[in-house]
Amino acid sequence: MANLKQGEFVGSLDCGTTSTRFLVFDKYADIVAQHQLEYPQYYPEPSWHEQDPDELMESCDVCITEASKRLEEAGWAKESIKVIGITNQRESAVAWSRKTGKPLCRLIVWDDSRTKNTVAHFEHKLQTVGIEVAPGEFKKGDAGVQALRQLSGLPISTYFSAIKLRWMIDHHENVRKAHEEDDLMFGTVESWIVYRLTGGAQTNLHITDVTNASRTLLMNLSTLTWDPILSKFFEIKDSVLPKIVSSSEVYGELAYGPLKGVKIAGLAGDQQAALVGNKCLKQGEAKCTYGTGAFLLFCTGEDIVTSKHGLLSTVAYRDGNNKPVYALEGSIAVAGSAIKWLRDSMSLVSSASEVNTLAESVPGTGGVYFVTAFSGLLAPYWDPGAAGLLIGLSAYTTPAHIALATLEANAFQTRAILESMKLDSRTDLKHLKVDGGMTNGDKVMKVLADLGGFTVIRPEMRESTALGSALLAGSAVRLHGWDISQPETLAEVNTKGNAEFKPSMAEPEREKRWQGWQRAVERSRGWEEGIDE
Repeated sequence: MANLKQGEFVGSLDCGTTSTRFLVFDKYADIVAQHQLEYPQYYPEPSWHEQDPDELMESCDVCITEASKRLEEAGWAKESIKVIGITNQRESAVAWSRKTGKPLCRLIVWDDSRTKNTVAHFEHKLQTVGIEVAPGEFKKGDAGVQALRQLSGLPISTYFSAIKLRWMIDHHENVRKAHEEDDLMFGTVESWIVYRLTGGAQTNLHITDVTNASRTLLMNLSTLTWDPILSKFFEIKDSVLPKIVSSSEVYGELAYGPLKGVKIAGLAGDQQAALVGNKCLKQGEAKCTYGTGAFLLFCTGEDIVTSKHGLLSTVAYRDGNNKPVYALEGSIAVAGSAIKWLRDSMSLVSSASEVNTLAESVPGTGGVYFVTAFSGLLAPYWDPGAAGLLIGLSAYTTPAHIALATLEANAFQTRAILESMKLDSRTDLKHLKVDGGMTNGDKVMKVLADLGGFTVIRPEMRESTALGSALLAGSAVRLHGWDISQPETLAEVNTKGNAEFKPSMAEPEREKRWQGWQRAVERSRGWEEGIDE
């Protein structure tokens, strides 16, 4: 195309749980071009959730190509994209062959809970055999639980990648064989995407960034390296693991497509990317992203804060060779996916936005509580055996009451995490920054403020996850003078206004509802117990 303008933009490939997007940002974080594509999801058994790694990769290629076309349609040369970052659904596990570069099976998605029995096996191992913390020295029972938590920052759960990988090795013959023969390559989603974008088996670039590695149960949270104590405990060979890199450095170049030759320079799991995109870069700053699940991160600076109340210690980001920045995290498995369930599985609504309209048509839930434990409960409960529960139903109950109870479940689980965060950090959050697709509805925000008892701040530009990986990539090459380690260099980024939602519910009513929620959670817990096979 003739007379295309030359700009200085940064691209962000955002591979979420149900769709992929490629966004192009300018120096102010205004979106210049974008393309989004949903890709197939597979649910072959109850509590299973799979994706095809090749289909996921195809969605990435399409989004990059189409967004590049739209950039040119807007009058800008595609060469204006100087660097790209990648952000991804975390914990999802991919296994592929070193020789062929092809997937060995479908990937297991983060919210899949088929691995309850694998969890039970390693919990039993921890209680009876223990974890070998030094040659011949085992810690077991509570001491073993604490030792594993001290190393990785995480509890044993269906949520984390090492458990999913172990299940693949145990249940897929070709994965087991590849593991034995050192042909197996393991990675989370960003690892697979970088491998493919940079040339696959021809270049064999096998990396993962610290934020994703910190969600595997295999990385030492203090040294930011794979820990042989952990890999030995989970019986996973070191040869399968990618090289751990920082969140902001040049890793390689795109090997094909319209952006061939463009550098990849930012990597972060989606929730850490959202923390960066919200510019919560200093100790004491927090955000919550409401997408398929919901994730609240509280920045703790250069200190690893060990939670005693059900939260996770995790890496927030690492800028090149600088010291890592850490965070406390509370994870909710089901947020927006509960609305998708109302639409797709129950046919209570025809669109996601209709849930807000339906919920606004009633003054309350009529005593209904919905514990959305479709794959157990994550923070702060950590109960893989919890089951989804609708309780308080009567002849009075209508779809509107269930719609409102679905939104309230989101608010109650957020409050449960904030209560834990308050105890761990000794900080009482007066306001909460939010982003993600679920925050588009005002009703969701009002319910969150009322039941949480705090002010909710929703930025006008809510593509925080994509923006975070863009900032990390731009910072690596000092585009626009950005430097993640110096937040003042980001002063012109995303300065649009915010909407604030203040609580209007009376405190006695809020506490009454909170007590009701806690009773409902207790009834949902321990429904399905894992068995050590």
